Amino acid sequence: MSTINTNVPAVVAQRHLAQSQRRLGVSLERLSSGLKINRGSDDPAGLIVSERLRAEIAAVRQSIDNTSRAINVISTTEGALNEVAALLIDIKGLTVEAANAGAFSDEEVEANQLQIDSAIESITRIANTSTFAGQKLLNGQLDYVTSGVSTSDLADVDVLSAKFGSAKTVAVNIDVSLSAQTAQLGYGSLPGQIPLPSAVSISLEGPTGIIPLTFPANADQAAIITAVNSVTADTGVSAVASGAAVTMNSTEYGTKAYVSVDPLPGSAGFEVIDRNGATVKRTTGRDAEATINGISCVGDGLKLSVSSVSLKLKVMLDPSFGASQTNFVVTGGGALFQLGPDVNTNQQENIGVKSMHANKLGNRIVGFLSQLKSGQLCSLRSENFSQASKILNEAQTQVSTLRGRLGAFERNTLQTNIGQLQITTENLTASESVIRDTDFAAETSELTRSQILVQAGNSILAVANAQSQNVLTLLGG
Repeated sequence: MSTINTNVPAVVAQRHLAQSQRRLGVSLERLSSGLKINRGSDDPAGLIVSERLRAEIAAVRQSIDNTSRAINVISTTEGALNEVAALLIDIKGLTVEAANAGAFSDEEVEANQLQIDSAIESITRIANTSTFAGQKLLNGQLDYVTSGVSTSDLADVDVLSAKFGSAKTVAVNIDVSLSAQTAQLGYGSLPGQIPLPSAVSISLEGPTGIIPLTFPANADQAAIITAVNSVTADTGVSAVASGAAVTMNSTEYGTKAYVSVDPLPGSAGFEVIDRNGATVKRTTGRDAEATINGISCVGDGLKLSVSSVSLKLKVMLDPSFGASQTNFVVTGGGALFQLGPDVNTNQQENIGVKSMHANKLGNRIVGFLSQLKSGQLCSLRSENFSQASKILNEAQTQVSTLRGRLGAFERNTLQTNIGQLQITTENLTASESVIRDTDFAAETSELTRSQILVQAGNSILAVANAQSQNVLTLLGG
C-alpha cells in the first residue's frame, strides 16, 4: 500500500537511528570519562555496590594514614625513652664509681652528685617536654587513670592496656589465694642450740652471694643475728629474733629467692629447719598466686600480671598483703588508636605510657629515682649505694620494658596492620574498578559499531523519506 501521509518505514528508521545515537552518546561519554557508570541509569545495581566499595576504600586508606601517624607517635615516644635510658646508664656508672670510696675523693663525689642531679633533672625535663602535635607523651598524660587503689595492698600498679568498649570504666578484682613468701630457715628452736655449745663455721648463701661465717662458742641469739645482718648486702639474707630462736629470711620474695645454710667441714651441730619444721640446708621462697578478673595467674614473687583481650595489667603486692581481695577501677586514660575502617573496639588499640618523672620511676618498695638527688635518702653522700643501685635497676627495667612494649606494638600491631590494609585496598580497588571503570577495548568496539549504525540509519532514513516520491509516478508526474 502506497501512502504519503504516514511514512512507516521512515518512522521505524528514525527509532533505530535514535537508539544508535543514544548508544553512540553513551560510548562517547564512557570513553571521555573513563567510567562505565556515569549516572544511576547506566547500572543501578553496579552503582550501589561501587559506591559502597568507594566508601570502604576511603575508610581503609584513612586507616592506613591513622596507623602511619600512630607509628610516628610511638617512634617519637621511643626516641625520648632512649634518651632517658642513656641518662639512667650514666647515673648508674656515676653511682658505681662513687662507691669506690678508697680511690675517690670527696670533691669527686660532689662532682658526681652534681652530674646525677643534672641527669635526673634532664629526665624530668624530657618527661615534661616530649610532645607530638601538642600532645604530651611521657608526663603521664597517656597513662591510665585509676581509682580506689589501696596503697596498703598494692605497692605498684601499671595498666598496660584496657579496652573500655561501651563502658566508661574497667573494674579490676584481684583475689590472692596464696601470698608470696620469702625463703626462710630457722635455728635455735631445738633445745641446746642457743647459746652455741661450741664454735661453728657455716656457709651462708642467698640470692646476692655466699659468705662464710664463724660463730664462737657460747654465741647467743643477738650475736648470731648481728653476724648474719652484717653481711645482708652480700648475701641477700637477713635475720630476726623469733622467740628464743633466730629466723633467717631472704630479702626478696618468690621462688627465685633462697636461703642456704651449710656447715663447713669440721663444723657440726648447726641444724636449721624450714617453715614446715623439716631439717634442710636450703629452702626457696614462694610466688604469689591469684586471679585477676577471674583469670588465674602465678606471680613472680610479689609481682602479678594478666593479659587478656580487655585488660593487660601488672601489679606489685605489698609485702604485708596476704591471701585476700582488693579492688580498683580504671576510669580512663591511655592512648587510643583507630586502626580499622570501622569505628568499634575490635578495630581499635589502646596502650598506656606511664610517666617518666623522676618521682615516678621506681616503686614504693625499693624507692624512687628522685631519692638519688642531693640531700635525699640515696644520695652519694648517704653512701647507701646498694639501695641506690636497686632503684636504678628498677628504673632501668621499667624504661626498657616500656620501650620493648612500644616496639612490639609498632612491629607486631601497627606495621602488620598497614600491610594488611594495603592488601585490602588493592583488592577493594580492583573490585571497584571492574564494576565502574571503562573497558576501553570493548567500549571502542561498541563505539565503532554505534558509529556504523548511525551512518547506516541516516542512509536508510534518507531512502525511507525518498520512497514517498514514488507516488508521483502513479500520477504521471
